[in-house]
Amino acid sequence: MTTNDAEDVEATVRAVLIDVLGLAPERVARFDESTRLFGALPELDSMAVAGLLTELEDRLGIRIDDDEIGGDLLGTFGALLTFARGKTLR
Repeated sequence: MTTNDAEDVEATVRAVLIDVLGLAPERVARFDESTRLFGALPELDSMAVAGLLTELEDRLGIRIDDDEIGGDLLGTFGALLTFARGKTLR
């Protein structure tokens, strides 16, 4: 998928959270910049992280290097969104 604006990236990130973690679309629609993810969502455990990141790579057409993965990346929805936009919108 080629994304060309911030709204496309946000929609894709939300879709990945729904599809990979099995979250309800209504719940993900309420996520804002400060919504906590890792450590707050039981669905986002260490096993789900790899699937989530792989799906983001596939859908956004990006590459996430191991050294970019840290606690801050999945700390909040805002952090994940900022990261995805930074990798996609260059």
